[in-house]
Amino acid sequence: MDLISLQVTLAGLLTNYWRDAVEIALLWLLVYQLYRIFRATRGAKILIGLAVVIIFLTLASQLLELRVIEWIVKSATAILAFALLIIFQPELRNALARLGSSKFFSFATTQQKVFLEMVADSVVKLSKSRCGALFAIERTISLEDYESTGVILDAQLSTELVASIFHPKTALHDGGMILKNERIAAAGCIFPVSQKELSDRSLGLRHRAGFGISEESDAVAIVVSEETGQISIVTEGKIDRGLSEDAFRAKLEELFLAHDQSHQEVDHEELDGEVSGSGPSDRDLVSD
Repeated sequence: MDLISLQVTLAGLLTNYWRDAVEIALLWLLVYQLYRIFRATRGAKILIGLAVVIIFLTLASQLLELRVIEWIVKSATAILAFALLIIFQPELRNALARLGSSKFFSFATTQQKVFLEMVADSVVKLSKSRCGALFAIERTISLEDYESTGVILDAQLSTELVASIFHPKTALHDGGMILKNERIAAAGCIFPVSQKELSDRSLGLRHRAGFGISEESDAVAIVVSEETGQISIVTEGKIDRGLSEDAFRAKLEELFLAHDQSHQEVDHEELDGEVSGSGPSDRDLVSD
């Protein structure tokens, strides 16, 4: 009898409250995705601070029956919503752009593949001529703050333009280039230099700037050493150094085209052997 009653009770709960369960699941998914978008942004601290203040004032007004404060909190909610839209405008724009360009909505990744091939060709050309360079490829976190430190270009990517920008005698060579939306957004940008202790003391400021931009955002940093021509990729504060041309192209595909396994023929043993090497320091500095 108890088992039958339990089954009837569960059936009743499922019948009457299944919509609530769906609603909770959707809200949880929304909150989780928002957390993933904003957790590594500078605005995350603002959001956490506002949430703490609102929660504290709400609890205090209800427990102590502070009617004026309760009214102020309720009245400020609508204004706060617009303020958050302004504060997180770059993050929201990039999140929507990423959603619209995802494989779920777009079956063609040809444009991105062409872009990555152009990036690889440009980097390899710089490496062969031992021309120092620093790139940051924007992903989900906006690099707009760093764009303003350089010269806004919004130009189509080409190997000739990249070679001209990073030529030692040009005004923009001593800085970083930001790539986003398959275009050159800005050049001559100043990236934050990582302050953490690096195990390899031979890494110069250009590599430290690559570490810094990867720590402040989820961007992929590419560094070309002027002294050795070595190609390095820095992501999430970790470096793959001394990449060969094939290993570099494979790494780019792994980072940006991971969903397409048919284009992921990476020789991991070769990659591990190549990134373990070290070379002389990169003396060319990022603009102070």
